[in-house]
Amino acid sequence: MTVRYRDVFGVPEFRTLFTLQTLQVAGDSVRTLALSVQTFERTGSTVAAALVFAAGMLPYVVGGALLLSLADRIPARPLLTGYHLLRFGITAVLALGGLPVPAVMALLVAVGLFAPVGSATVQARLPILLPGNGYVLGRSLFTMTSAGAQITGQAAGGLLLAVLSPAGALWLAAISAALAVVLAHLRLPDVPAAPRASSGLARETWRVNSLLLGRRTTRGLLLAAWLPISLSVGSEGMAVPYAAGLGAPDAAGLLLSAAAAGMFAGNFVVGRWVRPGLRERLTLPLAALTGAPLLLFAAGPPLPLACALMAAGTFGLGYELAVQQRLVDAVPETIRGQALGLSNAGLMTGQAAGIGAAGAVGEFMAPGDVVALCGAAAVAASLALARHLR
Repeated sequence: MTVRYRDVFGVPEFRTLFTLQTLQVAGDSVRTLALSVQTFERTGSTVAAALVFAAGMLPYVVGGALLLSLADRIPARPLLTGYHLLRFGITAVLALGGLPVPAVMALLVAVGLFAPVGSATVQARLPILLPGNGYVLGRSLFTMTSAGAQITGQAAGGLLLAVLSPAGALWLAAISAALAVVLAHLRLPDVPAAPRASSGLARETWRVNSLLLGRRTTRGLLLAAWLPISLSVGSEGMAVPYAAGLGAPDAAGLLLSAAAAGMFAGNFVVGRWVRPGLRERLTLPLAALTGAPLLLFAAGPPLPLACALMAAGTFGLGYELAVQQRLVDAVPETIRGQALGLSNAGLMTGQAAGIGAAGAVGEFMAPGDVVALCGAAAVAASLALARHLR
């Protein structure tokens, strides 16, 4: 039986999780933009503004290493209620203002530590709510919504900052977090708690992570989820210098928007219109597609073609839907939340590392050549992981 979007949205808990995800991504995007602007206005330092912008992503690797077992030990309702309550409290404190930059970063790190746990909790519920091909469709909806909410949140944040002060924008972000608290508490069902491991939180997280990385099957699937994306995404770090090289530095936004549009389209087409059997066969070609179009940046394409190439590359990110489905099938339900959380934490860390590495190489190479190098690395990684991507 064909699963459609209306079937997925017919599941009440999925609708609640979907709304929570949208509120979180949009609210965090507004918060990050407002804090970066506020920090730059107060300090005049581009480095401080950039550090504040990245502070929420930096703790992912720590949270993934120490806290992920919470996703399988605490039911979704109290965990997500508590997580969004933490987001609300920290955003409200930031909106009050007056904190030095180190204190602002410390608060962002605190909420960022628990971000992979919240994400893992949501992702672990999806295969339970949406068995079979429904999981792929639901996962694609989450990815598309994250891309759309991030773009919308950043655009709305820019408009809000033009009308309100950064503090006003932060209060609106706090309100969105408060709505998420109420929604999680009132609309998520009570589910029995999973049996608790006798070991401590960090030790249990390390134990399961070691188990997942020690098994050839799950290790290969995790690497397949991480490497092609992390290597190809470095190209986005070159958007500003590449656009500047074309004499239009403001056009960097067009390149990044094209990348987001390609990711949206890839997840929509692969998740909704490609049959499961064909999707499995297309996993390796789609993974290679994340890098192949970027090779043409070595020729210095003009802006319209560059946007098309970026969109074509991110279209290939739809390959991850099949990889995530295989990962769900490869692990028992008792550690599924941590497995998906480890996948997400590694992906966030890998993308940050990929962008950072591209920026470092960009000190010695032309932007177009760096983008092409990112593409070549993604293609090479896909071929090296062909066994796990086929």
